[in-house]
Amino acid sequence: MNKWPKQVTIKEVGPRDGLQNEKTQIATEDKIAWINQLSKTGLTYIEITSFVHPKWIPQLADALEVAMRIERAPGVTYAALVPNQKGLEKALAAEVDEVAVFMSASETHNRKNINKSIEETFPVLEEVVKTAKRAGKTVRGYVSTAFGCPYEGNVSIEQVIRVSERLFAMGIDELSLGDTIGVATPKQVLELLEAVLQRFPKEKLAMHFHDTRGTALANILVSLEMGITTFDSSLGGLGGCPYAPGASGNVATDDLVYMLHGMGIATGIDVERLTATALFIQDKIGRPLSSRYLQTIAR
Repeated sequence: MNKWPKQVTIKEVGPRDGLQNEKTQIATEDKIAWINQLSKTGLTYIEITSFVHPKWIPQLADALEVAMRIERAPGVTYAALVPNQKGLEKALAAEVDEVAVFMSASETHNRKNINKSIEETFPVLEEVVKTAKRAGKTVRGYVSTAFGCPYEGNVSIEQVIRVSERLFAMGIDELSLGDTIGVATPKQVLELLEAVLQRFPKEKLAMHFHDTRGTALANILVSLEMGITTFDSSLGGLGGCPYAPGASGNVATDDLVYMLHGMGIATGIDVERLTATALFIQDKIGRPLSSRYLQTIAR
């Protein structure tokens, strides 16, 4: 019996999670052009930037300009990552459609990433979530290091659930569980989802896998079999985390689309347009991107 869904939603995080770790400074005009191209591929969700302090992520210092100057396509949700109330004010000024808040399941990673303990982070995020909801925005919550931490190693399922419960209690609309350093294996994904799905509906969950050790697509396959239908990915496999040493890029959108389409699962994405868009940003980055699909094109 086929346990796979008929359709999957892919949330493109390349312009934010993909670019944030890139050493090559990408021109604002090129970011805008890239997002405009992404808007024409059939994607229905693009995370366009992050309103964090430029000191922490210099690559995204032009967040406000990018968010205000892109051409918005009907039917596409344009989201941005927001760390606090100050970042939210800018995101609301830029009229993003969805606000994303973030924290870690690991205490050490949370301190390195946000400069606060997990307990200190909750009230900051709660204020952001409630303000964003009052402004009529949907809110997404990210839980980083849900499968392992670069500093602490194993992260318990109980800890992931504790953080997730607090985020849902604040009023988030969707929770994205992140394998920030790409350590997860299919067995681990199965065990976490078995526990998480007892507490939260699958429709409110997304998975965010990095492909550091080549297991991202295998982990997505297990997630599909568990009923998950929303996945974050980054075109070309761009990305990494500045506060997670050794973390390589997100699972590549183009690799994911190839796999899903080959399985008869619809995404609504035009492969030719997606490939052209991947080649555009690869040229701007100035090096070959890691996606297997792009490597086949280059031959």
